[in-house]
Amino acid sequence: MTYISKLPSQLLWVLSLLVALVSWRFLVFGVDPSMPGVVHHLDGRELALWAHIFFAPIALAMVPFQLSQNLRRTRLGLHRWMGRAYGVAILISGVAGLIIAPYAATGTVAAVGFLLLSVAWLITTGLAIWHAMNRRISDHRRWIIRSAALTFAAVTLRLQLPLGEVFWGFETAYPFIAWLCWLPNLVFAEWYLRRQGW
Repeated sequence: MTYISKLPSQLLWVLSLLVALVSWRFLVFGVDPSMPGVVHHLDGRELALWAHIFFAPIALAMVPFQLSQNLRRTRLGLHRWMGRAYGVAILISGVAGLIIAPYAATGTVAAVGFLLLSVAWLITTGLAIWHAMNRRISDHRRWIIRSAALTFAAVTLRLQLPLGEVFWGFETAYPFIAWLCWLPNLVFAEWYLRRQGW
């Protein structure tokens, strides 16, 4: 059972963990053959790219664990330590995202979309952690759901990209996907929070 109980929890677990694992394919195959769409960042932004593609999957893999009410109820200490790791992973990956976003493929529209995603990701996660540290659990729960929705953009991006390329081509689809991978997630999170009265 998760905070987002209306979503099939099995799907959340499978997609989060699978995409996180697949995202680390560069560790085996290298960036050039496995992630051709981001190779241009190796020219001048190599450290930021490595930080982003290494730490973002860590945050994504932790999403189902952090949303698990069972884990929080039975292993509160582990929940807190995983929450710290989640926050650090997003801090590193989010700041790296701010560095590489302005150079996104296909230009300004995609760059602004990814830049705002990084800003929103850092703010929502920071507020979730701040509320947790101050024992404002209801506020923490609301902000961590928003943070998780933005973290899940890694999944929606990978679901949308193949469809976008098939129907419209990469150059046309990518600027829209830079927004569509996260805005609907955030809208869904807000709808869910209002529906739950949180």
